[in-house]
Amino acid sequence: MIWSSLRTRLTLLVTVAVALAVAVSAGACFMIVRHQVYEQADRQLGPGPGKDPRGWFHYLEQKCRPDPVVEPHFGPIHSTQIIYADGSPPCYDGPALVVTDEDRQVAAGTWKDSKHCHNGVTVDGTQVRIRTEQVAPGVAVMDAMPLREIRGTLQIVALMLGGVAALGILVAATAGLLIARAALRPVGRLTRAVEHIAQTEDLDTRIPVKGNDEIARLSSSFNAMTTALAGSRERQKQLVADAGHELRTPLTTLRTNIDLLLRSEQTGRSLDPEAKRRLLVNVKAQFAELSTLVADLLQLARGDTEHEPHVELAFHEVVTAAVERARLRGAEVVTDLTPWYVVGGAASLERAVLNLIDNAAKFSPDSQVEVSLSGGRLTVRDHGPGLPEEELPHVFDRFWRSPSARGLPGSGLGLAIVAQAVAEAGGKVSLANAPGGGAIATMELPGSPMRTDTVELPGAPMRTETLGSLRNSHP
Repeated sequence: MIWSSLRTRLTLLVTVAVALAVAVSAGACFMIVRHQVYEQADRQLGPGPGKDPRGWFHYLEQKCRPDPVVEPHFGPIHSTQIIYADGSPPCYDGPALVVTDEDRQVAAGTWKDSKHCHNGVTVDGTQVRIRTEQVAPGVAVMDAMPLREIRGTLQIVALMLGGVAALGILVAATAGLLIARAALRPVGRLTRAVEHIAQTEDLDTRIPVKGNDEIARLSSSFNAMTTALAGSRERQKQLVADAGHELRTPLTTLRTNIDLLLRSEQTGRSLDPEAKRRLLVNVKAQFAELSTLVADLLQLARGDTEHEPHVELAFHEVVTAAVERARLRGAEVVTDLTPWYVVGGAASLERAVLNLIDNAAKFSPDSQVEVSLSGGRLTVRDHGPGLPEEELPHVFDRFWRSPSARGLPGSGLGLAIVAQAVAEAGGKVSLANAPGGGAIATMELPGSPMRTDTVELPGAPMRTETLGSLRNSHP
């Protein structure tokens, strides 16, 4: 479609806008000129400036005659006619003029003014400009001149204004086209970049940003969007690669153990009962590791909008529940908790706290894990060997594991899940070496020491429930 182009529509809009402005201006000019021309004609009629209307009337009475001119006239027609309010026959100097009710009211003195100017006709149909003026009580003089010259002048003015308007519209259309091309050039670059990305999926494409107008801001936002998409795709690729790497080891072990069991059955050479038991225990452990890894992957693969509904909850009770679960797994945990209410997901926050405790217990199996909550700041400390300083920035990365922990159970996703859950609740988490040895994890969540219905998390649907209902809905 010819109007589908934004440049064409913009050019058309500019042209129409300018055309309307030019048309209104030309019409206003024509009306002003018309008014001035008629005023000038009206001033030429009548006695003229400085002349006494009464003396002019007596002069006309001597010149006028009772019978109108009926023979053809050549050249400019000028007519003067005296009319009487009492109905006396008028007298004429030139062709007779058609008398209107307004003219009779001027003669009678009942008109709103002593004179009245209007367009009229002679008895033979010639169009004239008439000025009717009262010159004595009950008497008025009608002075007329042809409209041909006035209308000729107005016609010339109309043609000139029309020509100027047409030229203005043509110039406006040309200027609109040039302006549209210049203004939409950045949009064209942006369009080509988007089409290129859509065709090639090349998210490294960048649009040059010039200036600070709306187009520049749009280009900057588009560049930021493609950068974020490229980063997301890279993280997705890394997640798939890391998941594949982590799955390879337990799957290989499982296949080897199952092959041994099948070969012993197929060859009739049964394994030693103790060796068979160890193989089955190893298979069970590998299945448990796979289940944990898959569950962690599903937890991390959830989108930001797929998290559980955020509610106001007692975070100290969530921590208590996580501590009880950790104790059931054999961890020795001591606590020091003060009330703190937050807005978030009970299940995800409990999982995050449990992961921190499990991580601390894994590195300090022979010592206590200290859990403290005060003013929205949760700390989980162990008394293990700690971490090298160069490894601390990577502890919350997916699948990252310290070289010293490669022989310990785990998928390298536990702390990544913690970081995701805390970010969903609007908080922050960090891990550092504790003074005197060991490591200390710190989780900070916004909230209040008292329950309130006014705590909100941007972008999170909120409702208020009891912790009992939360535990029932999020086991």
